[in-house]
Amino acid sequence: MQPRDTLTKSQDQRLLQVRLACPDITRACDLARAFAALVRHRGGCLLLEWIRQAEQEAPKPMRGFAGFLRQALDAVTASLTLPWSSGIVEGHVDRVKTLKRAMYGRASFELLRTRILTQL
Repeated sequence: MQPRDTLTKSQDQRLLQVRLACPDITRACDLARAFAALVRHRGGCLLLEWIRQAEQEAPKPMRGFAGFLRQALDAVTASLTLPWSSGIVEGHVDRVKTLKRAMYGRASFELLRTRILTQL
């Protein structure tokens, strides 16, 4: 998934051989690169078109991914267009869940609460 201009000559040759040998890999690679560009350049307005292409032309696993994106279309489009992110909140939730799992059955709620509050 590296940009083509960053590949070594041997990597580029190998990629070309694989793409010629398997049309499914070629299509999946092209769609994956297009999706990466959507994410990198926040192209939420182009997402629906990408989903349509993937559902029609992609190998089965990628069609499944496109179907999943269609189910959550509003949320995915918002994440690709709006400047806000819930990444920080998700990080805190993950940290709290990790602490909770580590302390399960070993300590009281008060100790869990204290550990969470002291690590903020």
